[in-house]
Amino acid sequence: MRNLKLVVNNTSNNKAKEIFFVKKELQTILNLYGKMVSSGAWKDYGMSIGPREISFDIYQRASEKPIFRILKSLKPKNHNEKFYIEDKHGNILERSNNLFNLMEKTRWNNLRAVK
Repeated sequence: MRNLKLVVNNTSNNKAKEIFFVKKELQTILNLYGKMVSSGAWKDYGMSIGPREISFDIYQRASEKPIFRILKSLKPKNHNEKFYIEDKHGNILERSNNLFNLMEKTRWNNLRAVK
């Protein structure tokens, strides 16, 4: 009995990996979506989950490509590019590290591709 050792696996150092939008992020996106649907600009939405990114796709008509995609990169190359907005051609319109700031600074009715 003298040779017994207590082994404790401390999992607090292992941070849980984000695999989806956090509740506050999704709430912010859905609030914007509700406003735009009530104005008649947007009609439908979809979500897609991949190993590198999660996207909230916004449609004007359900049978077309999404007009905008709000993306969250799970493995960003640059710390400043965690969240970004794409148009239907795949052009990145806005980038930010903070989703809330990205939503506030974007003028959704007047979006144009920026290079």
